[in-house]
Amino acid sequence: MRLIVSVFYVLTLFSSASLAAGSLSEREGWQVMHTSLAYDRLVEELQAAVKEEGMLLVSQASASAGARSRGLTIPGNRIIGVYRNDYAVRMLEASVAAGIEAPIRFYVTENTDGTATLSWKTPSFVFEPYMEEGGVALVELAEELDLVFRSIAEKAVSSE
Repeated sequence: MRLIVSVFYVLTLFSSASLAAGSLSEREGWQVMHTSLAYDRLVEELQAAVKEEGMLLVSQASASAGARSRGLTIPGNRIIGVYRNDYAVRMLEASVAAGIEAPIRFYVTENTDGTATLSWKTPSFVFEPYMEEGGVALVELAEELDLVFRSIAEKAVSSE
C-alpha cells in the first residue's frame, strides 16, 4: 500500500510541476503575449521583426536545443538578446552599471497546446535599479526602448 501511495504522490507532483511550468503568466515588469503561432514560427517571426525594426540579434540561447543535443525532448524555449550599439553607448553614458543588463531579452516558450508565448521584461523595468544613477538620460532611453520592444513584439505576432 505504501508503494501505491508513494507512486501516486510522485506522479501527482510531476504532473502538477509540468502544468505549472507549461505557460507564462503576467508578472511585474513583464509583457506577455500568448499567440496562436507555433514555437518555431514565432522564433522566425521574432527574428525577422528584430531586423525589420533596425535592431540586432546579439545573443540566443535555447534550453530545448541543448536538451535535444543530449537526446532529451522538452518544450521549446529560446532567449533572444536584442540591442544596438547606439543604445549601448547612451546607456553606458548614463550608467556603467546598467551595462550588465544588455542585451535586453525576449523569451519564446512553447505551450502544451502547440502554440507559443512571447514575453519580455520591459526595458524600463530592466533599468529601474539604475535610474537614480542614470537620471533623465536613462529614463528617456528606457522609455524609447519600451516602444521599440513593443513594436518588435507586435510585428512578430502580426502574422497570426
